[in-house]
Amino acid sequence: MKKYSKLIIAAIIALIFIGTFVFLWQKSQPKEVVYNEFTPKMEDIRKTTIITGKIEPRNEVNVKPQISGIITEILKEAGQYVQAGEVIAKVKVIPDMGQLSSAESRVRLADINLQQAKVDYGREKNLYDQKLVSADEFDKIAQKLHQAKEEVAAAQDALQVVRDGVSKSNASASSTLIRSTISGVILDIPVKVGNSVILSNTFNDGTTIASVANMNDLIFRGNIDETEVGQLIDGMPMKITIGALQDLKFDAALEYVSPKAVESNGANQFEIKAAVKVAKDDKLRSGYSANAEIVLASAQKVLTIPESAIEFSGDSTFVYLVKSMGDKKDYERRHVITGLSDGVNIEIKKGISKNDKVRGPEIIADDDQK
Repeated sequence: MKKYSKLIIAAIIALIFIGTFVFLWQKSQPKEVVYNEFTPKMEDIRKTTIITGKIEPRNEVNVKPQISGIITEILKEAGQYVQAGEVIAKVKVIPDMGQLSSAESRVRLADINLQQAKVDYGREKNLYDQKLVSADEFDKIAQKLHQAKEEVAAAQDALQVVRDGVSKSNASASSTLIRSTISGVILDIPVKVGNSVILSNTFNDGTTIASVANMNDLIFRGNIDETEVGQLIDGMPMKITIGALQDLKFDAALEYVSPKAVESNGANQFEIKAAVKVAKDDKLRSGYSANAEIVLASAQKVLTIPESAIEFSGDSTFVYLVKSMGDKKDYERRHVITGLSDGVNIEIKKGISKNDKVRGPEIIADDDQK
C-alpha cells in the first residue's frame, strides 16, 4: 500500500513539473503582433475649440442713492421688470447737524428781512398815496418786498431738503425716491429696510440699492488660449451650451477679442465676448456657466484616416500600408502629406488613396486572452 502511495505522489510531482515547464515554454514563445487596420474615408473635418465662460447681461447698472440716509421702504423685488424712472426704494434722510443749523439760521434771517421789507413797504405806500414819492421809488420798495418773500420760500425749501431730503416745490423729483436709471430686470437688491446708505462721492462708490440689467441683450464672456486666438475673426459663429438648462444651445456671434492677454494657471489667455441670440421665451439668468464651441477651421469631403495611424518623425509624417503576401501580411512605410485634424481623424492630402488599407496601432490583448 505504501508502495502505491509513493508512486502516486511521484506521478503528481512529475505532472506539476511538466505542466510548469510547458507553461513557461509557451510564455517564452514570441506572439504574433496584431494591428488595427483602417480604410481611408471621404469625410468632413472640423477643428473646434471649447471655451468655458458664463452668460451675463451686456449692460448691468448699479442704482445708487443721491443722498445718505436709511432705507424706509423697498417697493420692488429681484426678478421684477422696472421701467426707467420707476421707484425702487425710499430713503429717509439723516441730516448733517452743521448743514441743518445753517439752514435754520438762513430761515430766521430771511424772516427778519421779510418783516423789515413789509414795514418799509407800508411806509412807502403811505407816502406814495399822498403823492410825496415817485412811482419809481415805490416800485423799488415793492420789489424788495417781493424778493424778501422769495428768499423766505427758498430758505424754507433748503431747510426741508436738509432735514427731510425733499421740499414741497420738488416733491415729484425727490432724491429720497430711489429710481431705476434704465428699463430692465432687477437682478439683485442687496439692501434691506433699516440699512444705512451713502451717496457716491470722491472717497467711496456709494451704496448699491439695486442692480438692473436688460436681459434681452446678453453676452457670453470667456477666455481662449493664445495658441488659438490668432484664428478668431469678428463675427465668427459660436454654439453656446448651458448645462443647467438640460444642454440647451444658443447661437452667438463673436464680437470682441481682448488686445491684451491675462495669465491664468501659467498660460496666457485672451478674453472674448460674443453676442448671444436669445428668443423672447428663453429664460436665461445672469451668471449661468456655459461652454462655447467655435469652429476654427473646416474641410469638406476630404480623404481622412484616424490620427492614431500616423507616424510623426520630425517634420515628416508616415503611414504603413498593408500588403498581403500569401497568408502573411507585410507593411510598407509611406510618406504622406497631412492637413487638418480634429484630434481624432486627420486629412491626407497626398500619399495614399481611398483604396489603400492603413495599419493602425497594435491591438493589445487582455490578460484573460493571453
